[in-house]
Amino acid sequence: MQLQYNHNFPSVEDLIKEAKRKIPRFAFEYLDGGCNEDVNLVKNTAEIREVELKPYYLSKHIKSEQKTELFGHTYDAPFGISPVGLQGLMWPNAPEILAKAAYEHNIPFILSTVTTASIERIAEITHGQAWYQLYHPAEAAVRNDIIKRAEAAEYPVLVVLCDVPTFGVRPRDIRNGLAMPPRMTLKNILQILGRPEWAMKTLIHGQPSFKTLEPYMEKGMNMKQLGQFMNRTFSGRVNEERIAPIRDMWNGKLVLKGVASEEDTETAIKLGFDGVIVSNHGGRQLDAGQSAIASMEPIVQNYKDKIKIMMDSGIRSGVDVARTLASGADFTFMGRTFMYSVAALGNEGGNHAISMLKVQLQQVMEQVCCERVEDFPNHLI
Repeated sequence: MQLQYNHNFPSVEDLIKEAKRKIPRFAFEYLDGGCNEDVNLVKNTAEIREVELKPYYLSKHIKSEQKTELFGHTYDAPFGISPVGLQGLMWPNAPEILAKAAYEHNIPFILSTVTTASIERIAEITHGQAWYQLYHPAEAAVRNDIIKRAEAAEYPVLVVLCDVPTFGVRPRDIRNGLAMPPRMTLKNILQILGRPEWAMKTLIHGQPSFKTLEPYMEKGMNMKQLGQFMNRTFSGRVNEERIAPIRDMWNGKLVLKGVASEEDTETAIKLGFDGVIVSNHGGRQLDAGQSAIASMEPIVQNYKDKIKIMMDSGIRSGVDVARTLASGADFTFMGRTFMYSVAALGNEGGNHAISMLKVQLQQVMEQVCCERVEDFPNHLI
C-alpha cells in the first residue's frame, strides 16, 4: 500500500489538536481521558519514553524491513489497531474507516464487542483478516453465539479481554453523561451545535449503537434500559473457569488481553492461549497500577519463548513502537493514535495514521541501523 501522508499533520500531537477542534468536547474527552486522576494514563507514555536505543552508525547496513510474522501471517508493519469502544461516537463510520485502512496496509485491526460496527460488517471489509475482541458476557449463551458468529465470519484470532471486572471511574465521562445509563445534557447539545461537520455527518450516518450486540437487545430501548442491559450483560469477573471453555470452542489463535502480571501470563499458557497483550486498558481501569511497559518487563524475561507477547497502552508514535519492540514485545497495538487521526481527518484518517507511523518507525530503524524488527532488542540500552 502506497503511503498516504498528510504533511499538515506529521505527528500525533498535531492530530490531537485537530481532533479536539473537530469533535464535541464530550466525544474528545471520552477518547482522550483515563480513569480517576489520569495517573496511569500519563505514566504509560512517559515510561515508554524513558526507553533509550543505541545506534551502531558504522555497522554495515543494507536496508530496514518492517515486515513481521505473527500467527502464521506476515504483516507489513509490527503494529496494529487496538479495539476501542463506541468508535462511532468520535467519528461516524470510524471502525469501518480503520478496518479498511488496516486491510489495505496489511496490519491487524481488532474489533471491539462494544464498538459501533458488527462482526459481519468488519469481516466483509477486511476479507476475514480482522481480529475480534470478546468483551466476555455474563451469560454463556450470548458468549457462545458471539464466538460462533466470529468463527462463521472467519476471524483468524480471538482476543479475550480480562481487565474489566468493574467499569473504571472516569470523571470526564460521568460529568458528560457518558456513564451507564448515558444521558444527553444541554451542555452536550451546545457542544454538538459548535461542531457542525461532526453533527451533520452523525445525522446522516445515524446515532451510533452497539451493532454486534443488537441481536441480544430488546427493540426500542431507552437510555435507562440500555444502561441496565450493559451492566447486566457485562457484569462479573472473567476468571479461569469462565474462559477455559473458549479454548475448546475456538479453532483459531487465542489471545488474552489486559495481562499485567506474571501470574496471569502463566495461567494463559496453562489454558492454551497463543499470545498475550500486556495492557492496562490505556489507563482507563486502574489508576494505581504499573505502566504497561513496566508490567511487560518481567513477562518478557520469563516467558519470551513460551508465548507471543504483545503490548498496547501508552504507545503513540512510531518511535514509541520502536521503544516497545526493543523492550521485548513481539508486536504492538495502539488505539488512541488511530482514533485521533480519524476524528481529525475523517475518511483519510486511517491511511494517514498508518502511513505516519510507518514513516516514523522506518526513520528510527535506519537511524540505529536495525535491519529487522526482531533485532530491536539488540539496540536497547
